Amino acid sequence: MEDGEKRLKQEDCSEDVLGSGILTLTNKRLAFDKTRARMMDFSKHMGDTILDVTLDNVTKTWKEGLLMKKVCFIVKTDEGEKTYKFGVFNTKNWLKNIDDAVDNYKN
Repeated sequence: MEDGEKRLKQEDCSEDVLGSGILTLTNKRLAFDKTRARMMDFSKHMGDTILDVTLDNVTKTWKEGLLMKKVCFIVKTDEGEKTYKFGVFNTKNWLKNIDDAVDNYKN
């Protein structure tokens, strides 16, 4: 993490395309680190950082789903826009925290 960066929220979750990992929200960015788990010894290992975007690149946020609820957001990339959908425990809380962090970062 950078100077002045604080972790606001972090959760072990799954993304529709990227698979399982850890979603992290800081006061400056959203990051998703891939994880690998082994059933044999119940261990979990950190993998590569798949997503690492500053909050000013988050253009839209929402939640969706009836049974499998997800927090979703669109980010600007060099190739255009990319949509991510994460199955987190409390989508309403995640959505509020992401929106608040984006607003605070842009101001």
